[in-house]
Parts: sequence; C-alpha cells; structure tokens
Amino acid sequence: MLIRKGQAADLQALINFNQAMAEETEGLSLDSQVLSKGVNTLLTSPEKGFYLVAEVDGEIVGSLMVTFEWSDWRAKDYYWIQSVYIRPENRRQGIYGKLYQAVKDIAAKNGGAASFRLYVEKENTNAQRTYSALGMEQSYYLMYEQK
Repeated sequence: MLIRKGQAADLQALINFNQAMAEETEGLSLDSQVLSKGVNTLLTSPEKGFYLVAEVDGEIVGSLMVTFEWSDWRAKDYYWIQSVYIRPENRRQGIYGKLYQAVKDIAAKNGGAASFRLYVEKENTNAQRTYSALGMEQSYYLMYEQK
C-alpha cells in the first residue's frame, strides 16, 4: 500500500469518494460542479490543507482531507481530518490507520500539531470505534453552527 499526498490526477477519484461519502453518511447528492471546484481548490492551495490517498496496485482505495486551524493559545495548527472515505470493499483493513499515521508524521515534520481533530456522525459507531482504537477521544467541546 502506498500512502501519498493527493495530486491533480486524483481529482475525479476524490470527487467520486466525496459523492459516495455524502450519500452514505447523510443521504446527500452533492452538486458536482461545486464539489469539483472545492476539491480542486484544495489540491492547488497547499496553505489550506491537503489530501492523502491510499493506493493498492495503482488504484485509490481510500482518502482523507486535512485542513488547518491556527491556535493562538498553542501557537500551532489544529489538523482537522475531513472527508474520510475508504471504499466499502477495502474497509476493516487498517487503511484509515495508515492514513492517520501519515497525517501525524506530516505534522511532526512541520513542527507538530496542537491536536488532530475530526467530526463524525453521531450514528457512525463503526468509525467512532476506529478513531478510539487509534487513540482519539471524544472532545470536550460541542459544535454550534449557523448556515
């Protein structure tokens, strides 16, 4: 398995994974043009974050996105892990664990992270078990949002 940063050639695979994740987790069909613009923006704007992909035999089987949030209290970035998707036929094979370790390795090379954070659907207990098994804990904070 090869873990690497996403690149322009991965655009369609990342769009497809995002579409599949939105449908699977929230029953949403995302606007393809908006999604394409969003994925491409991150691929071409490293200051915003990056994608990591997991490849097996030249085929992308999983991915995640990392964005940054500056912490004035800690003088480091929080690494927000988002858009996690592993193809159903490749789940329970340790792929997310390898992607997560790569995120931590990248952060260490860049001076460390304030912490590693992610959102998970309340009902997605399989993902919650995976995150817990890798040492993540439910945060003290609740999230509020206005659209």
